Amino acid sequence: MLRHKVDIEGFERVLLVHNHNSGKQTFFSGIHSNVESIARQLMRMYGAERFQYVKVGTFAETQAVGKKICAEKIQWVIVAGGDGTLRALVEECVDQDYWPYVSIYPAGTVNLVAKELMQKTDVHNWMYRVSKGVTTPVCLGRANDRIFLTVAGIGVDSMVVQQVTPKEKKYLSTLAYVRQSGRVLGNEMLLHNWKYRFQVMINGDGVWHQASSVIVTKSRYYAGRFSLVNGGSLSNPTMHVCLFTKGRCVDFLRYTALIAADMLTLDKSVEIYPAQQVDIRCNVSKFAAELDGDAVVTSPLSIALLPKPLEFIS
Repeated sequence: MLRHKVDIEGFERVLLVHNHNSGKQTFFSGIHSNVESIARQLMRMYGAERFQYVKVGTFAETQAVGKKICAEKIQWVIVAGGDGTLRALVEECVDQDYWPYVSIYPAGTVNLVAKELMQKTDVHNWMYRVSKGVTTPVCLGRANDRIFLTVAGIGVDSMVVQQVTPKEKKYLSTLAYVRQSGRVLGNEMLLHNWKYRFQVMINGDGVWHQASSVIVTKSRYYAGRFSLVNGGSLSNPTMHVCLFTKGRCVDFLRYTALIAADMLTLDKSVEIYPAQQVDIRCNVSKFAAELDGDAVVTSPLSIALLPKPLEFIS
């Protein structure tokens, strides 16, 4: 998809949204001061009539700001938070068919979108990059009635995500997921094989593939710096479906090691398919699935790409 340039100084309505409870901010107070610095610079650029700065701390507050963006026709939305905050705001806009320009300042737990768009936490570097006004189209996915930008997963990873509490996420950051991964392996696979099974149909071809876990990715990165597939990109209007077919504890430990080494494609028990449409059903009802690191939807799943991308200034 083509990139283009916009004159950011021409925007009449600009909003900076800061999730002060996101990820690393609890132990790295410098993130807070960085966001405040960005707010001051944007205020000098636009003035109080054109620029607003709001802080959120809960999902409900984030949703309310999303509605505000649509109602006030904010032209440029800057999100200082993680992928979950970004997903929630984008979802509100898409649901109301409003498509502002968006930028992300990485202040969350994992920050996959910011990482792929090469957005750094250094304020000078961040301001310099967005001041150029170069846009990147980001394709969006929809799982049932919920939006995602990077990944949709169901199985072991979504069970881990579901069990991480907001308090653990706030104070332990990525370590919270490591801690819960150990618990899931111990509780669900140590004394018996993984009991959950998924059937996956790709592009409506009528063939149901069997899997013990499923990851649908449309990003270059997964769970931080790792890459599941070759050619993944936020701007590529294609999803990649990773089917993990084995269900023993040793299999999931092997999958984890291969993901960490960026060598997942070497495992013949992992099937990877490009897709535009994915349907997933489970042997139990309402198994939790995760979208961009939040458990916000349950099986059965119908996953597809939206026809229109969202433009990110990055």
